[in-house]
Amino acid sequence: MIDSDPNVQPEAGRTSDAERLLDAALTHVPFDGWSEATLRAAARDADVSPDLARALYPRGAVDLALAYHRRGDAEMVRQLEAEDLSDLRYSEKVARVIEIRLAIADRELVRRGAALFALPLHTADGARAVWDSADAIWTALGDTSDDVNWYTKRMMLSGVYSSCVLFWLGDDSLDSQATRDFIARRIANVMQVEKTKSRIAASPLGQALGRGPLALLSRIRRPGSASDLPGHTG
Repeated sequence: MIDSDPNVQPEAGRTSDAERLLDAALTHVPFDGWSEATLRAAARDADVSPDLARALYPRGAVDLALAYHRRGDAEMVRQLEAEDLSDLRYSEKVARVIEIRLAIADRELVRRGAALFALPLHTADGARAVWDSADAIWTALGDTSDDVNWYTKRMMLSGVYSSCVLFWLGDDSLDSQATRDFIARRIANVMQVEKTKSRIAASPLGQALGRGPLALLSRIRRPGSASDLPGHTG
């Protein structure tokens, strides 16, 4: 049977056609970007027919770029499982996971991906990829929220992660120290916002709003699965 879904994980010890295509594509992206030329070259290098390559990556370049992004998220989770973060504060844990995610990525491949996802046709795909990374980070850290906080945490981290990626792309400091410092500052900003929100919620005005106009927020629940979110299928 043909492996026709790049999201399907290959059996242990076996590399799927989709994975071989992606591996082959990575050597061409620095020169041709995430493009049709890259997909054609990858199919040739991986000895995969053009028709099968198109079946595996129906939208061509954008599906290849998204597959690379998902691979990075999966590797981030794998590396995180091998790390002991028990001595870190929660903000430090989040910062550390972002550092791991950026260390996994290839700067030129990400730069080319940023150019692709900046196109109006693909901005929604780029935003969804960032959201998925934020979700993977919170899930890996054991987030158990099941109300509106599930959404707000991921929205805030998506913004933090996006800004960190952009800073990292232009960082030429030794061992990316400037990026680590930037991540720490961005996380500190978010923590300050959270503290402010907590103070407001505890105030008489916040409590009144919670019983009145904001009461509907208490009814919001996390999605049952990724397919329940807009833009996700199956």
